[in-house]
Amino acid sequence: MLNTLRPAMARILTPVGEALARTPVTPNMLTVAGTVGVSASALALFPIGELFPGAFICTIFVFTDMLDGLLARIKGSSGKFGAFLDSTLDRVADAAIFGGMTLWFAKNNHPMAAVAVYCLAIGFLVSYSKARAEGLGLDCANGLIERPERMVIGLTSIGLSGLGVPYILDIGLWALAVLSTITLGQRIKSVYESAKKS
Repeated sequence: MLNTLRPAMARILTPVGEALARTPVTPNMLTVAGTVGVSASALALFPIGELFPGAFICTIFVFTDMLDGLLARIKGSSGKFGAFLDSTLDRVADAAIFGGMTLWFAKNNHPMAAVAVYCLAIGFLVSYSKARAEGLGLDCANGLIERPERMVIGLTSIGLSGLGVPYILDIGLWALAVLSTITLGQRIKSVYESAKKS
């Protein structure tokens, strides 16, 4: 869904990438720094109820997820390990965000803790389904929402909740759970149809 915005974001971030290309900073450094930043802010701030500051800082570090790929293209250093590292550490960041929210809900005996855990699990399954299908040489459609959409929905609802907007966090997490489940179903259907043809 957000893929149409990628060219615009690339134009905005290209000057930053070009500046970084003139330094010793590598794409893998950005990947690791982004993951550490997201994980540290989510696990330090979400469990104590600092939702807006946590979401804001996480969002800043999420942008490095776009910068690392851009820097790799500018430097001509794109490689299989970089792609593997990026995908793997994305899962770490996702776990920190929804794990931090789960801790906050659990600390307050809030039933939404179960939904936060489900959002974490279904996000992993959506990503795994595509990786596994591609490993088997099968086609797998992207589906309704991918990681960028999950991050937008999740961090926006967390941040707005931190600003006092009522019910927005519950709505955001339930929407994320439903849309991610639909996406997983779409991917399973796509792989099933691809397997029949092979």
